[in-house]
Amino acid sequence: MMNILCWITLGIALLSAAPAVAEHATLFASSFAPGDQGAIEAFAFDTKTGELTSVHRNGDIANPFFFAVSPDQKFLYSIHAPTFGGKEPEQIAAYQLKGKPGQLDLLNRQTTRGTASCYVDVDATGKSVLVANYSSGSVISYSVQADGSLSPPVSFVQHQGSSVNPARQKEPHAHCFVISPDNQFAYAADLGIDQIISYSLNPANAQLTANAQPFVRTPPGAGPRHLVFHPNGKWIYVINELLNSVTRFEYQSETGMLIEKQTITTLPKDYTGTTHTADLKITPNGKFLYGTNRGHDSVAAYRIADDGELTLIEIEPSLGKGPQNLVITAEGKWLLCANMPGNNISVFRIGDDGAITPHGTPTEIVMPSCLRLLK
Repeated sequence: MMNILCWITLGIALLSAAPAVAEHATLFASSFAPGDQGAIEAFAFDTKTGELTSVHRNGDIANPFFFAVSPDQKFLYSIHAPTFGGKEPEQIAAYQLKGKPGQLDLLNRQTTRGTASCYVDVDATGKSVLVANYSSGSVISYSVQADGSLSPPVSFVQHQGSSVNPARQKEPHAHCFVISPDNQFAYAADLGIDQIISYSLNPANAQLTANAQPFVRTPPGAGPRHLVFHPNGKWIYVINELLNSVTRFEYQSETGMLIEKQTITTLPKDYTGTTHTADLKITPNGKFLYGTNRGHDSVAAYRIADDGELTLIEIEPSLGKGPQNLVITAEGKWLLCANMPGNNISVFRIGDDGAITPHGTPTEIVMPSCLRLLK
């Protein structure tokens, strides 16, 4: 009897000593609005139940359309635009994650030298920050100082050209600026000129230079918007806003060259309405990709084959108007969708087959435009 009691006591002690599995992640969501309505709000996301709970709202952030978090999760860099898309240059703001959960303390702001600033990325070392300016069609880089604040602009490049859609492609419109997983290159998807423009990046000083392959074209009139690297570092997927499709490129890490491999629609075959894509994300295990349709108001789910080829699984309603941005939890079980004009964040459970199932009631928030989960 004593031996049994000893084993039970030992088992309880071992269980008590085992590291706790985190059940909550912090979600930051931006409210794309001017004045007092503009904010970045922090939520606790329960990875067991799929429930969202607001924990802190950071105000005085005008039109924070997009933001990024440093790799060490100590700093957040956000667009700050009192008049988004106007004539005056906008700003990129640096914040320190400090104090109570979700609290952001402003460090400094720098000009983006552009308008409708719409994308932010941080390199793997946390020493460089990149921004894309949509309306003015340019990209810009900054060096991160020791305290997390931003230097004045280091590199600035004005894109040139046009493409076949007279309503949307009369001039360049840089819509994202993404750093490669190996931290060597940066790629700007330019909707206005149907190109993905390639840069070499020196992360130590945020210096950008034209790559040997300066750009690759997407299908005419495609309007490339956002891009994402596959976790294996071999492929890039680009969602095309105007043609409602996803294009896959092979990524050659030695040279930074991109080679087009596939383009697939995001819509049902019988859909004839007006709609435009927005964002795409890949599960951490690299098996599934999801892309959003604004107008059709849905999320398209794809299976990723061993060679990177996409096959459509399903197209699921987004539970709100204008699905703008997506995020997937670290364990790959949950997908969250920011329905910007729908003023809510919807939650979906990701099945083993990649299909998504709506979970609970969407959480109300003013004009959510960007989502980021802290690990």
